[in-house]
Amino acid sequence: MAYIALARKWRPQKFEDVIGQRGAIDTLKNAIDGGRLAQSFIFSGPRGVGKTTTARILARALNCVKGPTHSPCGVCDACTEIAEGRDMDVLEIDAATYTGVDAIREVIIEPLGIAPMRDRYKIFIIDEVHRLSKNAFDALLKSIEEPPPHAKFMMATTELDKVPVTITSRSQVFELKALGFPQIKQQLKDIMAAEKITIEDAALALVARSAEGSMRDALSALDQVLAFTDTKVTAQDVSTVLGLIGRDLQFEIANTVAREDVSAVFGLGERVLHDGFDLRIVCRELARLMRDLMVLKIDPARADDPELAAEGEKAPLLELAKHFSREDLLRAFDLLSRTEFEIRNSSHPRHHFEMALMKWIHLRQLTPLTELLRGGGLPPAGPSRPSAGPAPAAPKFTPPTPAPKPASSAKAAAAPAVAKPVEPVGDLKAALMSNIRESNKVFFSMVVAQAQSVEVEGDSVFFAFAPVHKSLRANFEGRRGWLEQMATQLAGRPIKVVSKDGDPAIAAEKAAATTQQMSRQTELKEKAKAEPAVQNILDVFGGEIEGVEENKKDEN
Repeated sequence: MAYIALARKWRPQKFEDVIGQRGAIDTLKNAIDGGRLAQSFIFSGPRGVGKTTTARILARALNCVKGPTHSPCGVCDACTEIAEGRDMDVLEIDAATYTGVDAIREVIIEPLGIAPMRDRYKIFIIDEVHRLSKNAFDALLKSIEEPPPHAKFMMATTELDKVPVTITSRSQVFELKALGFPQIKQQLKDIMAAEKITIEDAALALVARSAEGSMRDALSALDQVLAFTDTKVTAQDVSTVLGLIGRDLQFEIANTVAREDVSAVFGLGERVLHDGFDLRIVCRELARLMRDLMVLKIDPARADDPELAAEGEKAPLLELAKHFSREDLLRAFDLLSRTEFEIRNSSHPRHHFEMALMKWIHLRQLTPLTELLRGGGLPPAGPSRPSAGPAPAAPKFTPPTPAPKPASSAKAAAAPAVAKPVEPVGDLKAALMSNIRESNKVFFSMVVAQAQSVEVEGDSVFFAFAPVHKSLRANFEGRRGWLEQMATQLAGRPIKVVSKDGDPAIAAEKAAATTQQMSRQTELKEKAKAEPAVQNILDVFGGEIEGVEENKKDEN
């Protein structure tokens, strides 16, 4: 007996066999039982989710000798011949072949008036109906709007938006959805059990993930794997035949990034290429892994979800999640998704992939701006890690140690820093401002330097902020303890640091002065542009004038 592909052998033969489309199926069954059948149906959705199959089952339900019934017998001549595609009264038409208006007239419109030879209804199943031309749709419109009582139209499409609204408005539209991972995996498991084939859970998960919601794609992929080995199917077999990267290698790549082992990156690139993996698929699966880790970071209880972890993958996933913060995962997902797209047009995909892994490692060393403002200073050398658990043991990449700095700037190396114990200073304000600048340049420039005034009164230092600078004052308050410790060490006695509201009038004066300065700068730029020499330079070299300084001559 000739071999029948799994996708054909296990095609649903009745409504109950269709998985993942309960809304559409229940509606059709109720319509049949209630005698409320439309003259035209459109089944839309992604590839391989059951659009044409549902149309065939509906055709059997309408023409079965026991029908119309939502449970066709499956053994009568009509049921058998429709299932085998040889019923004379059920015409399956490929719209990609019969695109033009003449073909539609010949295949559909002219035979429409002829009564069925045997069945109850003459049924036209038009696959990929969006491929019809505009004129073909126009010719079909009248037939769909007012068909003879014995005719029914069933159309399938993956691109519903390309079907004219004049057609959709005269049809019942059923939008079938992509199947979920658990549904595909369970169906594959049941089929393999019926076929008496042993298959690893990890192999089923790999095939189900790669199908991306399409049951037909999953069965076709599994057919290909069974041609390679029909005894016991392993995840390695699936990876070898389909070029899919297994979770073990995904975990290894992610662990290499987690421990920042830059020396291993190029070895991984060579290994992935040597094993014949499509680097775009590798990036796509790594991005999927980042999504799964994000789910676990948000809800660790999801570790038992088979969509996230197959058998034996739960513990490695949970361990890996400890070494990535949410920010790490967001940045990694964005990088890997972008890399998958960029590799398509790259002349050196391997180089692109390796550099992406290097970027991934260095992206983990970024410190959020909010932490810089709250915690102060530059991030310490080495990676920024979630506190839960050590990273996997391996050589760690550490940035080169900078050359020793002069004593005047040595304090800037530590963050956050506190002034070293010194002899009490005479000018506490100047010393305090200098130490803040050296210890935390970011905090100084973005917060302290924006203060309206800084005054020392007895054992207190007052920082005044304009009323509109509430966020700056809030940031300042978050660092007040550190500032008081620094001021106390500089003064040699307890010093209190206080923030207060500044004078609105002073703020208004500063704003007016700034506006006047900007206006003056604009005026000077226009005067500079009017100079022939300046204009010649701009014409030759291009560019813009960023700023102009006035040359104030001594009038004496």
